[in-house]
Amino acid sequence: MKGRKGRMEEGEKRKFSPSSFSSLSPFLPFLPFILSSLLLLSFIPKHDYHVSVTQMQYNATSRVFEVSIRIFTDDLEKALSESHSKQRFVIKDNDQNDRFVEEYIRKSFVLTDSQKKNTPIKYVGKEQEADATWVYLEIPFQGTLNGCKLLNVTLMEVFDDQVNMTNVKFQSEKKTFLFKKGQTSHLL
Repeated sequence: MKGRKGRMEEGEKRKFSPSSFSSLSPFLPFLPFILSSLLLLSFIPKHDYHVSVTQMQYNATSRVFEVSIRIFTDDLEKALSESHSKQRFVIKDNDQNDRFVEEYIRKSFVLTDSQKKNTPIKYVGKEQEADATWVYLEIPFQGTLNGCKLLNVTLMEVFDDQVNMTNVKFQSEKKTFLFKKGQTSHLL
């Protein structure tokens, strides 16, 4: 039984009726939108854009392109996982994943000379920096860039909106190229 108004005595059960939810009725038309929004928010990626930045600088003394590629670590882990039967990868300094990173980069980053032959790439290593991984390469190179072509499809098989910005410095020339779906290679 009720003692004072609005207070329940011990042992009394609260009964719910449709009128109990009348205070929620103004929100009912929006309930599907609210629920679907909450569901979508749970699938938001860690970052909103998918981009890598590559620096290619020619060292005339050693006759090599010194290449550094900055990739979001979680994106690289996802790409490695997808290319290795969903095996889970955690990239960090001094891990055992260099051979997987090297294999992946060799497939997705290719410099072709004027005779349309792939130039050899030497994998130097990788290094962690906050939420990114730096991958270091050396590409022996002689001659001019005329007729040379660069392919950079890094992470494009994973993300449709992936953009790979590549800065090339050769002697006194500096050029920037954007690689994305539909434009995966450029003549240098």
